[in-house]
Amino acid sequence: MMGRRESFLVFLSMLPVAIFQCPETCSCTGTSVDCSGQELNVTTLPRRFVNTITEIRLSNNKLSAIPNGLFDTLHQLRSVSLDNNPWTCDCNILYLRSWLLKQEDRSPYKHLTCSSPAELQSRRILYLTEDEVIATCDDWYCRIVLICQIALVVFIVVQAILLIFVIRFLRRFEALSEEAIRSSK
Repeated sequence: MMGRRESFLVFLSMLPVAIFQCPETCSCTGTSVDCSGQELNVTTLPRRFVNTITEIRLSNNKLSAIPNGLFDTLHQLRSVSLDNNPWTCDCNILYLRSWLLKQEDRSPYKHLTCSSPAELQSRRILYLTEDEVIATCDDWYCRIVLICQIALVVFIVVQAILLIFVIRFLRRFEALSEEAIRSSK
């Protein structure tokens, strides 16, 4: 059976692994993660980083977007290198655009440009309007919005019909109540 001292030493030896584990495709130094030049795309990009990270290098990959929420829990993050990636400026770029706009120092990101679609090619991501990006989204988003609007209209019509029935019922009940009061006198 292990004594307290041995248990404590085992715990201490495992502590660096528990605190910081470098993603497989990246190299790490201190609180910096370098995933540049690994030909990473949206599906091969690490799904999360340890929240003590202060710098992430994602330059020279094949990233077309950043997964939603990837940077949200990284409160100590100070620098992200995103150069030389083929950004696709469709609905999937909205998270990255939003994250970039929240940064106090946007100067490292001013040169990030769209590679596609054709109508937004070479446009700077920071300067895209939300309407421009949404206009490039697939039709299925529009269909969902249309279906929701139709469902809302149907719901409102049903509510209006029910309200009319309730009002008519209350008027009949009021008339019956008045008649009952008169007949009881």
